[in-house]
Amino acid sequence: MARVNNVTELILTGLFWNPEVQRACFVVFLPAYMATVVGNGLIMLTVSISKSLHSPMYFLLSYLSLVEISYSSTIVPKFLSDLLTKIKTISLEGCLAQIFFFHFLGVTETLLLVVMAYDRYVAICKPLHYMTIMSRTVCYLLVAASWLGGLIHSVVQILVTVQLPFCGPNIIDHYFCDLHPLFKIACTDTFVQGIIVLVNSGLLSIISLIILISSYIVILVNLRNHSAEGRRKALSTCASHITVVILFFGPATFLYMRPSSTYFEDKLVAIFYTVITPMLSPMIYTLRNAEVKNAMRRLWCRKGISGE
Repeated sequence: MARVNNVTELILTGLFWNPEVQRACFVVFLPAYMATVVGNGLIMLTVSISKSLHSPMYFLLSYLSLVEISYSSTIVPKFLSDLLTKIKTISLEGCLAQIFFFHFLGVTETLLLVVMAYDRYVAICKPLHYMTIMSRTVCYLLVAASWLGGLIHSVVQILVTVQLPFCGPNIIDHYFCDLHPLFKIACTDTFVQGIIVLVNSGLLSIISLIILISSYIVILVNLRNHSAEGRRKALSTCASHITVVILFFGPATFLYMRPSSTYFEDKLVAIFYTVITPMLSPMIYTLRNAEVKNAMRRLWCRKGISGE
């Protein structure tokens, strides 16, 4: 049976109905998005310029920052503009594009976090072979594999979605396009598609979490053989990564590892991983890392001197 679409434009309900609350949200979330772009951009600039930050850990961190900016930019600019409008619309093609890039970049970030955990495992548990195992070629391959994994995941999600017919209504109860809210307005049963999406997202999340947890269990066990100073330094770098992992996986797991439903709480949780976490990541990595802070100070001092 051919797919029939009578819907070409979708209406988003947004986060709140009250115009005054929406304007207040705009005042709050615009600086948060700017902090995301500036903070992550500053990390990328510092890593690329500073000679002291050319280790694999910072190489991976710079790519994580690039993904954070792209991931947030998939959702937040449209969300901010909608906060200032009464009727929030998006074309069906634009909605599908937003879903594609949202899942593509989200899974790429997930896989990059796994790669960064592996990097910490090698650095702490196999320090003598660290630069051999985590050579620049290997780092590029791991980053490329993360992007490829995100692409494959997102293509599967989109192939499942584009086959659905949409004949009305055209109102999505969310502030951006995502799979479960879009499935609710399809004029056919989406049980099978929902299972495919759940398995595709769920298996990836479970496998990634198992690898992350296993890596840090091995690291913590191995740290018993290190000196007190070695343990302190290792735990400092690992703590930043673990914090970002919890901030990223916690909300996403809440939404995708349970039955589909429509709750206002879902939107608030989504705000956390689309706006708050990308903003906090550069702060977490910077504030807990003396090398990054010192490199940023040198960068600003150099620019201050050149500007005089």
